[in-house]
Amino acid sequence: MENIEQHIKKDREILDNPTISPQQRRHTQQELADLESYAERHPEDHHDPTPLELFCDAHPDAEECRIYES
Repeated sequence: MENIEQHIKKDREILDNPTISPQQRRHTQQELADLESYAERHPEDHHDPTPLELFCDAHPDAEECRIYES
């Protein structure tokens, strides 16, 4: 996706489809919740965040998200 707004729109379109599998629905619902939360916390940032960026935004103290400076 080009930006987070398009990604949110696409996820909403997927959820509007009654024929998607339960697994895809759960995945898309979680992804949409993460994207909307990210967008609320970063209103000036319009890039489409990676799954790692979403995870680290929600869990900044996680080991995967630590940044070491030398």
